[in-house]
Amino acid sequence: QVQLVESGGGVVQPGGSLRLTCKTSGFTLAYSDIGWFRQAPGKGREGVSCLSYSERSEVYVDSVKGRFTMSRDNEKNLMYLQMNNLKPEDTAVYYCAADPLPRCDAGNWDYDYYGQGTQVTVSS
Repeated sequence: QVQLVESGGGVVQPGGSLRLTCKTSGFTLAYSDIGWFRQAPGKGREGVSCLSYSERSEVYVDSVKGRFTMSRDNEKNLMYLQMNNLKPEDTAVYYCAADPLPRCDAGNWDYDYYGQGTQVTVSS
């Protein structure tokens, strides 16, 4: 059974940092493209970043470039999203995602597996 479970969300002041962790099981993370998504109140879900299984492709949306970094630990079946210099507009529920088929290289944000999400709130 495929499972993705996010953790690390919380409330942080503008300019602060958080690291989200996604624990995966039920599939081979090493052979999967991975991504992070977010959904702000009243908005649709948007792709934030992706990393191909080979790590040859690493993509970030313009609004988070230079502030967010994603990574993976295939041996531990974990993926991470380091978020620095957080802004109020980063407030959203964040989801990790994975897919055994190529997604990041192709610019395809339609992933097969998603976690349940973790809330990130940036507020003073």
